[in-house]
Amino acid sequence: MDKIGKYKFIAEPFHCDFSGHLCLGHLGNHLLNAADFHATGRGFGMKHLLGIQRAWVLSRLAIEMEEIPQQLEHFNVETWIEGAMRYFTQRNFAITSDEGKVYGYGRSVWAMIDTETRQMTDIFAIDNGAINDFIVTDKPCPIEKGDRVKMGNDAELVRTLDIYYHDIDINGHVNSVKYIEHVIDLWDLPWHKEHPIKRFEIAYVAEAHQGDRLHFYREQTDPLTYCVRIAKTTHDTPTPTEVCRCKIHFR
Repeated sequence: MDKIGKYKFIAEPFHCDFSGHLCLGHLGNHLLNAADFHATGRGFGMKHLLGIQRAWVLSRLAIEMEEIPQQLEHFNVETWIEGAMRYFTQRNFAITSDEGKVYGYGRSVWAMIDTETRQMTDIFAIDNGAINDFIVTDKPCPIEKGDRVKMGNDAELVRTLDIYYHDIDINGHVNSVKYIEHVIDLWDLPWHKEHPIKRFEIAYVAEAHQGDRLHFYREQTDPLTYCVRIAKTTHDTPTPTEVCRCKIHFR
């Protein structure tokens, strides 16, 4: 099969926001779906992995957009593997039109875990390292990789949320995209009308589960850039434990 996958999507009306453009959370879902379509077609997708007690877990994601697809607009998500190590693999994305217009790009890092122990496991042990056959080194992804999000100790606690049924994914923890949606909701509608999102980065640190409570800490680093730290508390652990960090660049 081709090393690069290309998958068609549409900006469905109920997946669009007040401006008539695709919500960033739904775009994130399309990227993750494209990743699984690509992996499944090449023998290391989620359905196969779950049968051998393995699963892909998203570690980092950066999405940078020059333009967002509008309601009912058809678009493509191209995806390819840039590199692989024993425990992590780097996967890139390009969001394009049929006419060749580039809406934006994405970068991601994934780990493979044992679904019983929840520990990272050797990616190259799957089908004798078959993932190496699909690494692409000559297709550019011209956005910066996600970096460690640095925050001070004075970040403001701006919201606390309980985790419920719709937050949980097939792995039994909070869905990766749900964090993105909850973070974007920290800004109200008037702000989003004036400041579309240019770049969103998220780095996942730990899992959260149904029954946990999420705490959102926000810090402004320049007029249009904010960092957000999400921590969780549980019934047994009232001291907050960090779950993920985000950096958001607005226009």
